[in-house]
Amino acid sequence: MAASARLNNPPDLAVLRTIEQRILWLAVRMVDHANRTDAGGIKTGGHQASSASMVSIMTALWFAHIGGDDKVAVKPHASPVYHAIKYLTGELDRSYLTRLRRLGGLQAYPSRTKDPDVADFSTGSVGLGAVAPLFSAAARRYIDHHFGSRPPARFIATVGDAELDEGNVWEAISEPALQGLGNVTLIIDLNRQSLDRVVPGIQSGRLQRLFGDAGWHVVEAKYGNRLEAAFARPGGENLRRHIDDMSNEEYQSLFAFEGADLRSRFLAGAPAELKTFLDDVADQDLATLVGDLGGHDLDILIRSYRTCDAEIDRPSVVFAYTVKGWGLPIAGDPLNHSALLSPAQIDRLRMAAGLTPDTEWDRLPADSAEGMLCATVGDEINNEPTPPRPVVPVPPEISSQDGSRPTSTQEQFGRVLVALGNDPAVAGRMVTVSPDVATSTNLGGWINKMGVFSPTERADYFGDGRLLRWQPGPSGHHIELGISEMNLFLLLGQLGLAHDHHGEMLIPIGTVYDPFVLRGLDALVYSLYNDSRFIVAGTPSGVSLAPEGGAHQSSITPSVGLELPGITYCEPTYGRALDWQLSDGISALADPDGTSLYLRLSTRPIDQTPFEEAVHRYGLANLRSAVLAGGYRLREPSAVGSAGVVLAGSGPTMPEVLAAAVLLEEEGISATVLDLTSLDRLFHEWRRHLGGAVRSLRPATATIHLENLLQESERHLPIVTIHDASIHAMAWIGSVFGQRVLPIGVDRFGESGTIDELYESFGLLPEQIVNAAVAAVNLRS
Repeated sequence: MAASARLNNPPDLAVLRTIEQRILWLAVRMVDHANRTDAGGIKTGGHQASSASMVSIMTALWFAHIGGDDKVAVKPHASPVYHAIKYLTGELDRSYLTRLRRLGGLQAYPSRTKDPDVADFSTGSVGLGAVAPLFSAAARRYIDHHFGSRPPARFIATVGDAELDEGNVWEAISEPALQGLGNVTLIIDLNRQSLDRVVPGIQSGRLQRLFGDAGWHVVEAKYGNRLEAAFARPGGENLRRHIDDMSNEEYQSLFAFEGADLRSRFLAGAPAELKTFLDDVADQDLATLVGDLGGHDLDILIRSYRTCDAEIDRPSVVFAYTVKGWGLPIAGDPLNHSALLSPAQIDRLRMAAGLTPDTEWDRLPADSAEGMLCATVGDEINNEPTPPRPVVPVPPEISSQDGSRPTSTQEQFGRVLVALGNDPAVAGRMVTVSPDVATSTNLGGWINKMGVFSPTERADYFGDGRLLRWQPGPSGHHIELGISEMNLFLLLGQLGLAHDHHGEMLIPIGTVYDPFVLRGLDALVYSLYNDSRFIVAGTPSGVSLAPEGGAHQSSITPSVGLELPGITYCEPTYGRALDWQLSDGISALADPDGTSLYLRLSTRPIDQTPFEEAVHRYGLANLRSAVLAGGYRLREPSAVGSAGVVLAGSGPTMPEVLAAAVLLEEEGISATVLDLTSLDRLFHEWRRHLGGAVRSLRPATATIHLENLLQESERHLPIVTIHDASIHAMAWIGSVFGQRVLPIGVDRFGESGTIDELYESFGLLPEQIVNAAVAAVNLRS
């Protein structure tokens, strides 16, 4: 795929082995150096043994297989190996080698947002980086069909065998929308050890069958060339059978022995024929033979990788058998996961590498065959700066507005998407994704207009005349997944990195039932940590989805949206506000300081009249600015009585809030009603405003939008917050001006019922809001 004489010619294995040994030394020494500095009374950590098991895999991959267009996710615990390679190939400055796990230095695990040399995938939350290349390949396939083919590229993940315990891996492996991606390879570091122990019966055969049954091409790099040659000799089948029949624990225990002790241990219980077979293997050579696994044989690895290139219609997986701690005195030790070599062991390893304390951080000589190969690899595959994302022209108001009838934000969301479909500059970049909830999240109109994506044309056996036209083909703009929220956020994340990875910006929009945002939360966090840009609509939400019961009624998702960096949470009440927020959110995807967008929506139809009245009172442009800033004054107080209260709400509970305001004023209590469209924007603007009082990454703002929402004469009044969500998501508002807050919301699991029944259960009816407001006023007085 990647055209290069380096890749087309047979590799010089002697040169690769020299590079391999230098990578091993640098990776181990980086961790050693990091742990010689006090981290504040806690361990610095690092993974010398896990890095050692990956050295051969990554040497063969970088120096004899991948090209500049290929994308690789690195096993989290092998980050020192990756940085050693980037140093030897010229991308990483030497100063970083002594700043592993330090602020401003190299991260513990590869990070494309915080490391200076990682551009492809962050890893660290095990299982997610393992399948990220699979989703990136799906994004590349989509782009090739819509924008023309890019240069060929391979998408590769190096994966720890324990990562296969993560359920998200198998959700991705079995996802029908990800089938047929022949440019994907997973390389499994099969060292048969987890954090605490040697894993009994890892059952690699079972894992291989699982991949095979999911349609993957399976390659096994189990034994090295030395053992394969021994197996091929007369009687060699006894040696193969003896090793194959050993438990993982027994095999791993052999690495603590050598010479005659190893022979005695290895041949305990072996048939006489095997003992005779090994008589011509000297004691000093037995350890090299017995430990000759395919995952440390560069020739075996390179040939295994190239076998995968022949598969064009299905992804591949390579099971590379390795030794955890390979080449180190802690090899195979069941407790070597976090073990560190002693200073004396480091000294011996340095000496064995032919280095001194003065030369230990040196690159390979530039005029040597190894140095020249490192330079060639660096020229071909080292990262280049990514150009800025293009600005997508989006109108400030997308769809025509009908304020004469009640509508829900979910319904308006569907209408806005259909309207965007009429704008080729925007629609051409848009792609929607849902985990088998397209119709129930109101994507039907968009799908009818723009089609469902499939890499090949598929027959439509149901024909025209249906409410939903479902005819998958290469020109479609919707990707339908199975019921996996992890897959949803992983795919959104990689679609949102399309500009960085594939040179073409997309506008990914996902929909999911709001309570199940939490089921995909790890993948959502991972995608944001990668600095991906996308839009997700969580809908329906809250106990307003009354008949569906507590299992489908979300309550803490606003808190998640507010607290997560890299994404802006918005919860509009009215259709026009949603339109503006979606328009603004699409524009923000290209902004260097922009974020992803999380819209929390509802299926409850809401009378749009109060918003249209606010349009006339504010003026269209002013109201749009207020909505985008985080909120606006939906209802002004009447000049009645001396008592007053502020009612602050959001989303589908606003009709009850407005009704409560009328009732309060009938009792002589003036009520200001705030519709808070983005608690996220209000909170973070306030935090930046504090500036000197708390550490902030941005300068303090001169004023905050809450000063526009609450007039100076109102900043002593009590606030009642009303939210179809956990009460603490809004409760912070009183801290801004030191006001008493009485929060109303959802602080326990819901149940089935009508909206009125559920609202009464949680104190959300107008009369209950009035009672809370009166109590708040009386408490103040």
